[in-house]
Amino acid sequence: MSRIDQLNAAIAKWELNNHPFYQEWKMGTLPKEALVDYSGEYGMFVATVAQAWDTLGFPDYANEERYHEELWKGFQKDLGFTTRSNRIETEELYALATKLFEAKDTAAGALYSFEAQQPNTSAVKLKGLLEHYNLTEAGREYFAVHAEDFHEVQDLSAVIEKMDDASFAKTLDACEQMAHAMWKALDGVYYAVRPVTA
Repeated sequence: MSRIDQLNAAIAKWELNNHPFYQEWKMGTLPKEALVDYSGEYGMFVATVAQAWDTLGFPDYANEERYHEELWKGFQKDLGFTTRSNRIETEELYALATKLFEAKDTAAGALYSFEAQQPNTSAVKLKGLLEHYNLTEAGREYFAVHAEDFHEVQDLSAVIEKMDDASFAKTLDACEQMAHAMWKALDGVYYAVRPVTA
């Protein structure tokens, strides 16, 4: 199995489009207050992505991600977001991302876990926003941009293919850790509005 296939297999265990939060978003059955909460919680993670690109030596991508943080704020503004819920799952995701994004091998794996899913998750979310939620173009722009954003994962893949085996082992582990943490962050927001009952 190629390195990229191994990474994709790790992500598949926690593929975000399979999470009930994104499934309900796609169908329009997710309450708007859950989107508001998500915009604050996941926005905290979005703000860490530039750090990973800086660590990997891609300053242009890092600057692009800082601009994308502003697009995310447009999403928040459209939804009427004011205050974060400070959910423990989000705090754990933020702490993990900050840690993994410090070293090149772990940054590559953690970032791959995010970037490899971005076009597909963004396309699904954009479609859901267009069909079911009354947001402006500015509120949807973050997802419109990322639904077409394939070049970053291609450059990441090239970096990963050049690694030695020891570095790749750390990359693969970081990829799965990040995939699981992103899934759990969605759990935190989703089960706040869809409590698990015995």
